[in-house]
Amino acid sequence: MIQWLKKVPLFDKLSESQLEPISRIARRRSLSAGSILFQEKDPGNVFYVVLGGSIKLFTRSAGGDEKVLSVVGAGDSFGELALLDGLPRSASARALETSLLLEIASDDFMRLLESHFDITKGILAELSRRLRQTNEHVSDLTFLDDRTRVLKNLINLANQHGKRDGVFINIHLALNYDELSQMAGVSKQILSEVLRELEAKGVLTFGINRYTLNLTKLRG
Repeated sequence: MIQWLKKVPLFDKLSESQLEPISRIARRRSLSAGSILFQEKDPGNVFYVVLGGSIKLFTRSAGGDEKVLSVVGAGDSFGELALLDGLPRSASARALETSLLLEIASDDFMRLLESHFDITKGILAELSRRLRQTNEHVSDLTFLDDRTRVLKNLINLANQHGKRDGVFINIHLALNYDELSQMAGVSKQILSEVLRELEAKGVLTFGINRYTLNLTKLRG
């Protein structure tokens, strides 16, 4: 359990002795592909760490349109904000593929934070980093053009979920065009145009639920 917790950005500044009490309150949970873990507005009383698979975090508009906020994979964590502030979930979560999670209940987690200030300090540092990341995303939507937003989103996905093989980075994610366009903040038509351009230049190739970036072409 501790080996998995070490891979989680929220905990990666913590020592093994600090991770031990966290491991004692964590429980494993498996999800089949397409399963809903929680819905927007549900009580936020559990925090999750992804051990395997991938989870899509999204919201819905009043008209039912879906907006993908992010995709989290092995080593990522989510749900901590609702857990810490006691407010309802700000997004829904669905498994994109068969996934294995660690879950930590709010009451157990809050007791741990109250009794271990060193752990609390490390976690606050990671939450601050995520806030800066959110601010950067808002800035991107305001100041970057469509093509740059698409390309930056692909690079972010490669950094978070990609596996390097020489000059190539393979990104295995079960995301469709609608979901990719929502993450980049562009229309589906714009996304399609940019992806076709990148494919024609040899920057990007496609497979089933797989995207491959050619770093030599990207740098060129």
